[in-house]
Amino acid sequence: MPEVRNAKTVSVSIKCPGELVYAFVSNPENLPKWATAFAHSVKKVGNDWVVETPDGPMGIRFVEQNDFGVLDHYVILPSGQEVLNPMRVVRNGSGSELMFTVFQVPDASNQKFAEDAAMVERDLRSLKSLLELQCQAS
Repeated sequence: MPEVRNAKTVSVSIKCPGELVYAFVSNPENLPKWATAFAHSVKKVGNDWVVETPDGPMGIRFVEQNDFGVLDHYVILPSGQEVLNPMRVVRNGSGSELMFTVFQVPDASNQKFAEDAAMVERDLRSLKSLLELQCQAS
């Protein structure tokens, strides 16, 4: 049986309706606009999405569109290993909460895990700023 890995769920409140947050985040083409530490660019190759990252090209695949706000996605490493990134948006009054769970990757140090979680926090704050500007403008 696999062991339980360290995990941290990062959450951010966004003053923007959940439907708009979901639509923006579920589009892989928007990744470089907010996940700047991870995605330098994104392109569609056949039916697949490929993200240019600091560690080279990696695939990304979101779960099917749904009415529950689930934005789980898999990052496909160059080795072919798929890493699940659980993510969800839920309503919070006229705005929303966006949650992302970071798991400690096997063989990663505790320091690397903390750095990964901090990177996700920075990216979610960037997403918050971007979406709140867009929602204020509309």
